[in-house]
Order: sequence, then C-alpha cells, then structure tokens
Amino acid sequence: MQLPSTTLSQAVEALSTLPGVGKRSALRFALHLLKQPDSEALHLSESIRKLVTDVHYCHICHCISDTDICPICASPKRVQSIVCVVENVQDVMAIENTQQYRGLYHVLGGVISPIDGVGIRDLNIESLLHRIQQGHPAPVEEVILALPTTMEGDTTNYYLNKQLRPLGVKVTTIARGIAIGDNLEYADEITLGRSIVNRIPFD
Repeated sequence: MQLPSTTLSQAVEALSTLPGVGKRSALRFALHLLKQPDSEALHLSESIRKLVTDVHYCHICHCISDTDICPICASPKRVQSIVCVVENVQDVMAIENTQQYRGLYHVLGGVISPIDGVGIRDLNIESLLHRIQQGHPAPVEEVILALPTTMEGDTTNYYLNKQLRPLGVKVTTIARGIAIGDNLEYADEITLGRSIVNRIPFD
C-alpha cells in the first residue's frame, strides 16, 4: 500500500498489528484520527501509554488491576474459600457479568498447548498450587475449573485436577451448558451463569 506520507504509513503499520485490523481498516482509523481535534488524538495516545505503563497484574490472581492486588481479591465481600480457575482476563469479565459468582479467581494466562509451544511452566499453575498449599490470602476449600471446552482446555483441566486432589480441596468444573469448543467470552450471560451455579464434581 503506497501512501503519500511516511508518518501515515508508520501509523497504519502500527494500527494493523491489532487483532482483526487489516491494512485498509488501519488506514481508515488513521485518517479518522487526522480529522479529529488534536486533543482527542492526544487523549487516545495518552490512554494507550497509561495502559502500557500503569496497568498491573494482581499478585494473587494475575488479573489486570490498577494496583498490586485487584479489587476482587481485596474485597471482604467475596467468598474467600472458592477459587475459579480461568484461561484469561476476558473470562473473568464474562463470569462477573453473570452476577452469579461471588468467589475469587485465578487466571492461568492460557491453556496447555504443545502445538502452540505453551507448556505447564508457561502458565500460572505453580502460583495456584502455592496459593492453595499456603492458604493465602485465605484457606481454599473449592477450586472451580472454568477452562474452555476444547482439547487443550480439557488437557489442562485433567492436569490441574491431578495436582489439586492431593491438596485436599474440592475440585469442580462448570456444567456443560457451554458448548464444546466455545470460549467463555462468547457465551451468553444466562448460559454462563447457569454453568457456574450448576457446577459439578470434576471426574
């Protein structure tokens, strides 16, 4: 794509690295920004800068947070004895939107996928086991496995179940109201909420 400005070309290249954004869409975004008041474009730029520099990952659950401990982990209103294990931050948001779950979370940061080069050491599994063994910040009685119903998700579920059973915690999984192969972030809130409420023992 030949553009009349090197600066514009660089902006298009940068925007096109975003998921789902091709070169044409990136060009449309860049030209749109040029038409806006400088204050709006600079506000967008500053928001992105702060996203990169100011956002933290919770030391306990690995969810995105503005502080070292996220609001969910820090809330005295949450049920401290239940931890829901999810693949990513989007899954936390999806479950929270159901308003059916009041426990805590643990974000793995992915699922075991040898084909993609993702192994056990690449995930936040060790911190989950340590969290349960130490009973920090509170003793954990139940772990809900809420991973995708894919081959990789099931592989990760089985591995976690094998590691968690000797620790004396109850291991459950969300009811299969979620279709096989679906990601939680795309599930409707009613189905996802019922899956959390009607969770079953992990066998």
